[in-house]
Amino acid sequence: MLYRPNPSLGVPIYLQLMEQVKHAVETGALRPGDQLPGMRPLAEQLVINPNTVAKAYRELEHEGVIELRHGAGAFVSANARTKPRADKLRSGQTIVAAAIRKLQSEGLTEDEIRRLFEAELAELPKHGARNA
Repeated sequence: MLYRPNPSLGVPIYLQLMEQVKHAVETGALRPGDQLPGMRPLAEQLVINPNTVAKAYRELEHEGVIELRHGAGAFVSANARTKPRADKLRSGQTIVAAAIRKLQSEGLTEDEIRRLFEAELAELPKHGARNA
């Protein structure tokens, strides 16, 4: 699995790592029982502080996405959401793609479309907006 945190996003790196792992689990790229990269090697590969990776892994464990096994590493939890979530994501991707095509046909630029999506996302309720 390839992680690509982007410091210029303004989103903490540990949150980006968490989202990338969750996305990989939800889409089936990572399956229950799969081992994640070790904290130190991943930190070295990404040129980030090992504590950043450790924080992401701890939070993912707290959310039930992964299991940390002392001396063995981090593994995708058997309870991690996979197929149903992947189906929802594919369906959502189809809807988003159609909306983007429609907006482009109206003459909006990629940057304008991105700002529209970001503005709408910013208006969503912060709690209770996620349905499994």
